Parts: sequence; C-alpha cells; structure tokens
Amino acid sequence: MNEDALSGLLLDLAREHGVPGGQFALRHDGTTHIVLFGEEEAGSGRPVREDSKFPTGSITKAFTAALAMVLVDEGDLDLDLPLADQLPELRVPDASFGEKQTLRQLLSHSSGLPPGRDSDDLAETTRRRYLADCARMRPIPECGSSFSYSNIGYVVTGFLVEHVARMEWREALETILLTPLGVEPAYITPPAGRPHVPGHAARAAGAAALPVRQTLPRIEAAAGALALSAADLLAYGLLHTDDAPGVPGLLDAEALVPMGRPVPGADPFGLADGWGLGLSRYRAGDGSWRVGHDGTSDGTSCHLRVDPATGTVAALTTNANTGMALWEELTAGLAADGLDLAGYSYSGAGRERGEVPAPPECQGTYENGDTSYTIDLAADGEARLKVGGEPFARLTFHEDLSFTMRELAANRLAYLGRCLRAPETGRLEQIQVTGRRAQRV
Repeated sequence: MNEDALSGLLLDLAREHGVPGGQFALRHDGTTHIVLFGEEEAGSGRPVREDSKFPTGSITKAFTAALAMVLVDEGDLDLDLPLADQLPELRVPDASFGEKQTLRQLLSHSSGLPPGRDSDDLAETTRRRYLADCARMRPIPECGSSFSYSNIGYVVTGFLVEHVARMEWREALETILLTPLGVEPAYITPPAGRPHVPGHAARAAGAAALPVRQTLPRIEAAAGALALSAADLLAYGLLHTDDAPGVPGLLDAEALVPMGRPVPGADPFGLADGWGLGLSRYRAGDGSWRVGHDGTSDGTSCHLRVDPATGTVAALTTNANTGMALWEELTAGLAADGLDLAGYSYSGAGRERGEVPAPPECQGTYENGDTSYTIDLAADGEARLKVGGEPFARLTFHEDLSFTMRELAANRLAYLGRCLRAPETGRLEQIQVTGRRAQRV
C-alpha cells in the first residue's frame, strides 16, 4: 500500500467533492496505515489530526449493538424474549409494540418500528414517556421484507442496556467496550465532553463549505451520538475479524460473531446487500462478504468495512455531507487496484438495468410513523416523489419494481427505492426507500 499515492488520491477526491477534511485508516496485510487530509473546519487552518473526533452518525448503532451482544453473552439480555418482558416500561395501556417483538428484531431492523421521530418533539422527552410512545406505535406489517431501518429501535436497545446494566448508555459503552479498546470518544449530545469537528454542507465547486449544527436530541444518543476518529473505528472493526482475540477478561470475540451473520428476511434494499445483528453486509466482486456500517450525521459521512476472513479493516471519516460520494469513488479506485472493500452505491449509479414505464398502481401516499412519501404520475407518465409533502425527486422505474431517484433541486442521483407487493394479495402496498418501508394509506 503506497501511502503517498493514497494521500494524493484522498486530497484529489476531497477537492472534487468539497470535503474540508477527513481521516482514512486501513489495516491490511498486518500493517496499519493512517492518512489525514484537510482541515477540521473549513477555513480554520486547523489541520485534521489523528485523534480528531468526527460525528459518526449511525455507526454508533454498531457500537450499541456490540454492547447489547456482550450483555446477551453474559445472560443479562435475551435475543428472543419479548421486549416487554425485559423492559417493563413498555407495558402500558393500549400497547401495540413490545409483547411480540424481540431484541433480535431491534438489532436487525426487523421490528417494524418507524424510522424516527421529529427531533423538535424530543428535546424535553423523558425515557418513560419515550418508551410509552413506542409501546403504542403499531409496527408496519411485513411486505416482501421484514427490514425497515429504524433509529427508534436502537434508542429502545439503548434503554434495554441501561435497564440491565444499571448505568446510562454512555457509561456502559465506555466501561464495557470503549475504555478496554483504548478509545476516548466524543459525543454530539450533552453532557459536553471532548470536542468534535463540525459537519459541513458542501456547495458548488470552488465555494467554501458551510459548518452546520448537530441536531440529534440527547434521548436518541444510542442511535447516533458518537464522534470518533478513523483509528477508533479501526480498533472496533478489528473485533469483527475471524482471528479477533476479543478483550481479554472482558469480551469474548465469539459474542460478536452473530452481528455479521445474515438475518433471514432482513433485506435492506438501498442500504446494503444484507444485514446481521448490528452490522450491514456487503458483497465483494468475487462473491465474498464484508461487514461494517455507514453513518451520516449533520454534515458528516463516515464508513467502516471489515473483511473477517483476511483481517483487512478500513475506516473513513469526513466532515461534509458529500463524504458519501467521496467514499464511493475511493472504494471503486481501491478495488481497481486490487483492494476490494465492497463499496455500495446508495444511488444505484453504475447498475445496468432496463428502464420501464412507471406502473400506474404505484401512485399514492405511503407512511410509517412521521415519515410520509407520495408518488405522483404526470400526464406524460413521469413519476415524481414527494417527501413530507415537498417535491423531492424524479423516479426511474425498472422491471423488478425498483426505482432510482434524481433530486429535483440538485439534478443528481440520490437513493435507490422499490415498491413491494403484499404476498397474500399481490397488491402494491409498500415502498422501501434507503431501507425504510412505508405503508400505503
């Protein structure tokens, strides 16, 4: 691995995508490489350091899942007991959720919970009120896939951890997992700890990226609050290699193996090629598998990939919303040079599939919790998607009822989606966008 060439590639990609700075950590063939590029904040003159902490967004979920699996291994949590039997606060009048759903379903995003809740409504919410609201949520029915990505499910997982560990999620995470790994984290939610780099909204080529504020409410910390370095992510990723020693006296590596095993029926279309109990799965060009997780926070994009068989682990942190595009180009370039990290295109770019007219039956509104999607067909047959009532993208359909989205504002490919038919009736009843399902209303 030529670090000078890798550094040059990352600098070129950062300029191309307007990313102020980032870190890339790679463990390959027994050697660790750390490449730093750019600034912590655009125009600040502060270079990115090896210990700079980047908001990792949903990669936090992989840490919360590992924490839960340690407690499963110790017998404090059960993957298959009803959640209400393990978390009494889910037993409330008129409950629809918790009597049948399990921790296994939470970790694999197969519980049917909505994607998330409005952050403005959660600023003053207590744990008891949050869980009571969850208990009254009606899980979305299965419709061709049980998978529906849910921040709420990982917030509930964090509360499960707190209940059995008798300490807050943050304290449990540091005590059981991070401190033994030598990781000193930062958080984007209070209480204030180590500083973290700001996220940025990248603009047109040549224009300075603008810092943005982190908006995750404290109560949702277990789903997205961690800020870490690429080296921190590397240390965590090494726990998921086949010859991982675990943490002597504290964590048996075997306890984490189910995190990367595929869960039947959990099809995360538009997010990954498969899902386990906390880790996503990605198919490499030769048919082998990688595990990991991607995460976006407000103005950041971070990525982790692990090849369990070879022990190769790679982690990228970036401080711009365009870091995802940088990652896709980086993984494509590395694969061309023989290092296949199994990149995944959220937009479907490069997938060769035939275009078909939008099926008329796709028209309508689909909801899951507070999330609403509407597909409209124009007189000329063009399909458009509204999100939350606001026009968002033009849709191009394919024979398998999947569709790609081209953003109306930026005129660029955004995400993959698909329509789902009810197995019993054959009617088109749901759509799935970036892994999140919504039911026709």
